[in-house]
Amino acid sequence: MTRALRGVRSRAKLRRRIGGGREMRIARILAATAMLALLGGCVTVAAQRKLERRVSELEHEGGTGSSARLADLGERLEKIQREIKQSNGRIEVAEHRVDEALSEARAARQDAAAAVDAAHRAISADEEPAPDAAGEEAKADSVELKAYRGARAAWSDGNLDACIDRFRSFMQTFPSSTYAENASYWMADCYFKRGDYKTAVLRFDDVVARYPQGTRAPDALYRQGEALLRLGPNYGKAASKAFERVVREYPDSARALEAKKQLEVLGSG
Repeated sequence: MTRALRGVRSRAKLRRRIGGGREMRIARILAATAMLALLGGCVTVAAQRKLERRVSELEHEGGTGSSARLADLGERLEKIQREIKQSNGRIEVAEHRVDEALSEARAARQDAAAAVDAAHRAISADEEPAPDAAGEEAKADSVELKAYRGARAAWSDGNLDACIDRFRSFMQTFPSSTYAENASYWMADCYFKRGDYKTAVLRFDDVVARYPQGTRAPDALYRQGEALLRLGPNYGKAASKAFERVVREYPDSARALEAKKQLEVLGSG
């Protein structure tokens, strides 16, 4: 009986690594063997061997089947992890492309808004004088404003002689008017449209000289270059200098881009 107990205990120590339900089953078999031995040494050699075979079978089950299943589970987990990484990579690429598209859309909206704003400013500048004249323009019954609008009406009607006379009279009567810059510009434009390009060159130059920081300066300088080109090939260099000044002195103006194109055509760009 003592040898049987020792054998059972020895096998119990060797089988402590068996996990989960199998360990409990083996433990119950060993406990039953020990109990029978303690109760009177009635365990036969055949019964003891049968119990030992069952323990060996369970031990073999735990050592092979579980390992195989664990290995299979490990492979499946690794496969799932690889798929998750691949999915995450695709998601990151998609998110990056979405961010790029949103950035491009925002930039396009900003460019469009800037273009619309510039167009509105240009239209307002055509209709009325520089921004600092807003308060004066509100006085619709002003003699000054009426005189300016009368000259502009002649320009709109294409009555170039009347346009020149009225703008000249306006500038003589109201030399310090907030409308003076626009009046000078439109009078120069009348000379240009009438085909008097030499006088137009001088008048546009007068606008730039009197109002170098005014809203009409870039336009006047560019139009001066156009008038010089109309005078013929001998004035090509002078026209190029006018366009170069537009690019250099008013780089952020709408006319700067047009001046660059003119310079490319003239071979000076």
